[in-house]
Amino acid sequence: MRPSPRLQAAIEILDLVIDAAATGGAAADTIIQRYFASRRYAGSKDRAAIRDLVFAAIRRSAERPLSGRAAMLGLAEERPDLLSLFDGSPHAPEPAQADEPRAAASLVPGWLEPAFRARFGTAMEVEARALAARAPLDLRVNRLRSACPSDIAAQLGAQPIAGLPWGLRLDPPQPLDKHPLYLSGMIEVQDAASQHCAAIAGARPGETVVDLCAGAGGKTLALAADMEGQGRLIASDTDRARLSGMAPRLSRAGASGLVEARLLNPGHESGAFADVAGLADLVLVDAPCSGTGTWRRNPELRWRLTPQRLDALLAVQARLIDVAAGLLKPGGRLVYAVCSVLESEGPAQAAAAAGRLGLTIADSMALSPATDGCDGFFVARLTGSC
Repeated sequence: MRPSPRLQAAIEILDLVIDAAATGGAAADTIIQRYFASRRYAGSKDRAAIRDLVFAAIRRSAERPLSGRAAMLGLAEERPDLLSLFDGSPHAPEPAQADEPRAAASLVPGWLEPAFRARFGTAMEVEARALAARAPLDLRVNRLRSACPSDIAAQLGAQPIAGLPWGLRLDPPQPLDKHPLYLSGMIEVQDAASQHCAAIAGARPGETVVDLCAGAGGKTLALAADMEGQGRLIASDTDRARLSGMAPRLSRAGASGLVEARLLNPGHESGAFADVAGLADLVLVDAPCSGTGTWRRNPELRWRLTPQRLDALLAVQARLIDVAAGLLKPGGRLVYAVCSVLESEGPAQAAAAAGRLGLTIADSMALSPATDGCDGFFVARLTGSC
């Protein structure tokens, strides 16, 4: 493909991403995959170039653009080489007009700026820029496979992550889904922030542990490794597809014998845990959240979040914390985590839970990409009798 048709393809994909952001549709990565699945003529170099254009436009504008064309015209203001590609040739964008809408450059949606300033103060712009940048690839070495971090680091050219004895970082990232170390379960892809979460949880061999919002099982696998394959680990979620997709990961990691998957009925989660109520040593609540801490990986999330959506998430988080508290045995540990940098979802939610449930915040950690080199994240460990 010539550069001009590549640009037109990027505009078409952006239109789809913008529509999905407004309607709760698929993620940008999924949309890109679907777009190319029906366009086999696009070669690997074409696909890479188009993808880069799409994400450059997404990262540039925190506010949802009017259209893919407006997003790309905005990007062209910073990259004049792109403006010449609006040439009206076959399969190319029509020439740009002076009065056409152009997406403005921004780092944070306007309605979220006060919350970001409350969280970061004078460092807000630095942190917001870090959230708009590309992320490195973090790995967790799997102790269940008797893997050695230093040996794997040498094989991959990875660097250790400070404070995480099983953590490694590849920067720039490289694809590992076909690598023998990945296929054999020696490594898992997991951001350092999630690894810190598992470390604070401190799952131990022989314990009864519940991962209440397990999703595809990333933190479940980290908990299983810390339990050294001994005890009872329940991985639960309301999403059947994500929960069923965990099985191959568990098998690869050597954790199938420890983990029990349990599908939950949304809004009625407590009913699925009659056999565990009052018995759990540890319950991890990696709650649904705004995802503001993951903008490096999913920058279009800035186009999806609304004040109404955030209010709904805060209510869900509080309810799930209450469900988790009912599962704990006296002295058990409730670990609350969100991939968010917002005070309302992090420290404020944890403090409210502690007051409501009579718990004590024994430990907490707020992470951000500019300061800590990982996703934005908050995790707190609460203890006490429930």
